[in-house]
This record gives sequence, structure tokens and C-alpha cells, in this order.
Amino acid sequence: MEVAKEEGRVAPAPAPAVVAMVPSPGMGHLIPMIELAKRVISYNNLAVSLVIPMDGTPSKAQTAVLQALPDAISHTFLPPVTLADLPADAKIETRISHTVLRSLPYLRQAFHSLSATHTLTALVVDLFGTDAFDVAAEFNASPYVFYPSTATVLSLFLHLPTLDKEVHCEYRDLPEPVHIPGCIPLQGKDLLDPVQDRKNEAYTWVLHHAKRYREAHGIIENSFLELEPGAFTELQKEQPGRPPVYAVGPLVRTDAGQGQGQGSGEAECLRWLDEQPRGSVLFVSFGSGGTLSSAQINELALGLEASEQRFLWMVKSPNDKVANASYFNAESQEDPLYFLPEGFVERTKGRGFLVHSWAPQPEVLAHPSTGGFLTHCGWNSILETVVCGVPFIAWPLFAEQRTNAFMFTHEVKLALRPNFSHTGLVERQEIASLVKSLMEGEEGKKLRHRIKDLKDAAAKALAPHGSSTNHISTLALNWTHKPLSLV
Repeated sequence: MEVAKEEGRVAPAPAPAVVAMVPSPGMGHLIPMIELAKRVISYNNLAVSLVIPMDGTPSKAQTAVLQALPDAISHTFLPPVTLADLPADAKIETRISHTVLRSLPYLRQAFHSLSATHTLTALVVDLFGTDAFDVAAEFNASPYVFYPSTATVLSLFLHLPTLDKEVHCEYRDLPEPVHIPGCIPLQGKDLLDPVQDRKNEAYTWVLHHAKRYREAHGIIENSFLELEPGAFTELQKEQPGRPPVYAVGPLVRTDAGQGQGQGSGEAECLRWLDEQPRGSVLFVSFGSGGTLSSAQINELALGLEASEQRFLWMVKSPNDKVANASYFNAESQEDPLYFLPEGFVERTKGRGFLVHSWAPQPEVLAHPSTGGFLTHCGWNSILETVVCGVPFIAWPLFAEQRTNAFMFTHEVKLALRPNFSHTGLVERQEIASLVKSLMEGEEGKKLRHRIKDLKDAAAKALAPHGSSTNHISTLALNWTHKPLSLV
């Protein structure tokens, strides 16, 4: 091929490289992908475009987060698709997968617009976005998966096609634990929610995406070696047909409260923390989507009270109607905390602080007064608590949280886990005992020691020339020098 320039003519400068990132709907998926984008744009003049499928209008939180990003990270909300034909009880994995699939024509249009000014070198989707690989192929963009959960759950996804062929009953009915390569054996009931019912469309979708992971040129995992050594040792072995895995974590929010705005209640909770002794406060939060029944809230409140420990509780209204109003302070429905046990707020005043909306979790966990965390085990929350060096109580609710809880109590050993009674509740005595153990017992001291080591390892992984930083650098090099990408 002749490459000589005509005399007197200057070859045009190559179009700048851009990586398209397609997060699944929801803040829990958007935030870690944004953190990856922030790190990617520091290399080789790369730009990132976040292209976001929608099934409704953007939330204020999404809009605020995206508008605050650096100029090198642009964003586009795709036109919303309709999911009205899906069953009312369709699971979130089904809804997300249909949202991405039905958005492909709009994604194609967005890529045409990007290609007019940039060289589209790579597409990064998260765990339920693999159908966008078909559009990436049309633009010669290298496909990647960004996996925002644990390496253990990623290992399960990669092993799922084999498991699906070998097991013929529901996984929860297996008498023996499920063996996932490199991971501690798990009981079937502790596997993530969408694989618990193999007849449900959600399972079909998870299996579909798991099979397509092998089409990726790489899988970007939001974890780090020291946190999950068994899983990563197995994932990093070369295996025919399996893409390389890049450990880039822990990617957590670097701007506390980004996209939320800090109101008087949130600022007040931080001022309250300033007044508490070092390491004395238990932070209680079930995340942005986690709620409890009125009966469980009652037990949790009375358990926190009986523990005699300081606590900061991000309280949410119950997910059911109050069954027995005599147990609750229901004198005024205008009271946002009417569902709490009668007299609880007064009896714990000074020792407890209640936030009935949103608390700036990164700042709370990083505060010197915070000594423990009662969490639903969402992966973003776990990474934040590891980065801050705070041991925790694992109280999973849904998604992959039971898998996370099992791993962190039995393998990584950073957490305590409550036992449920025959009533299906974690009762007040169990809560009080567990909170005391975490905050002032010998078990809590051991967990505190262990998590300090992992906090140091996390900082080292993200430092200049650390393992996670080096993996991000390798990815950026692949994306700016397309011939180096896998083919």
C-alpha cells in the first residue's frame, strides 16, 4: 500500500480516540462506570462518551452526576423505550436486558454521531449489556465488559453455561455446595437472585449474557487481587475462548455526595459525627434501593437501642403497611418516622442519629468516628467500606448480595452475619449481640485488624504503578493504539 504524501500536502491529523461506555439503567451501575471513565481519560488524550439506555426520564441524581463530569467525558441519554408489554412481575435483570436490546437502533445512531468527529475504538458495556456488541462490530469497535460486582460472581457468570448443562434441578435444591473455579464452595441458596428460578426469564437472560462474555476482548473487574485472591488466581489463568480479566478496583466514588446535593439533614449528620468519640458509631444503611418490613424495622430499632452503642441510621419507610399500629408512634402521619417503635427516638436521643432521606455515605464511612457498618452488601458499599477500613455486619437483601455476604463472612472474613429466626426476622436480641460484638468485642477487633490490611492493599493497587492502575493503563494503550487490541 502506498503511503507517501503528495508534494505540498499535509496528511490530516487522525481523529481523536473515544471509548463508548454503556451502563445499565440505575445509579448503582452508573457510578462505578463513571469512576472508570475518570481514570481512563487521564491517559493518551482518550475521551469517553457515556451512552445511557433508558426506560423513562433521567433522575435528578443521574443528571447532576453527569453534568459535573470533566469535559473529556460526554454523555447522551438515549430515547426511552417502552417496557409496557413485559409482565408486571418481570425481574430487574429482564427489564434491563430488554431496555438495552430495544435501545440498539438509538445506540447505532449515537455511534454514527460519535464517529463523525472521533475514532470509536472500544465499547464498554456492563454485565447486562452484551447485546450492544452487535452494534460495536458494525463500527469496528473492540467490545469489553465492565463487571461492577465481585470477581467471585464474575467467576460464577463465566462458569454458568457449564453449570447449566451439568445441573438439572434448581441450584438451591442441590444437596452439595456449588463449586465455582477458584472460589469457596457456595450453597445453592446463596447464589445470586436471578439464578434461583431457572424457569424465570431473568435466568434465561443471565445465561444469555454469560455466554456472550466470551466474545469480549477483555473483562474489566471492579475488584483487586488481595481482596479475592482465589477467584483472581483462577481468572488470570489463560483459558481458550475466555477473554483476559483486568482487575481495576476498588473504583468508588471520589466525590462524596456527588449528584445528590447536601441538604441541612446530611450536613447535620456529619456535624453530629464530629462530636462522637473516635470509632464509636455504627453506620446503618441498606443502600438506595433497600427497604425492610415494618416488623423488621421494629426489631432493628429495638436491637440498636438494646446494644447501647452509638448509631447513625439512614432510615427508610417500611415496604409494607404497619400491621399493628399499637407498637408504633402513629399519632401524626406527618411525622416521617411514625413507623418507629413508640418512644424509640426519645430514648436514643444523643446516642443515635436518624436521617430520613439520604446520608453522604463516603463521608460517613471515612469519618474517624465511624467504627462499624451495617450494610446490605451491595458491591459499591462493600468497596467503600474496604477503602475506608471499616468492618461490617452483612445483612443481604437481593441481587448478588447473599453471595457477597457469604464470601465476606466465610472467606475474606471482614464481616459478621446475623441469623434469622423461625419467624423470618432478625430479632432484637440477635441484633444487639451482633452490634456489641462488632463495636467492642474480640471478633470486632479481629475484623478491624484484617480490614486495615486490605485498606492498605487497596490504596497500593490504585497508587501510581499499582496493579489496578497498570491494568487501566494497559487498557488505555489498547484503546488508543487499535492494532494492539485483540482480534
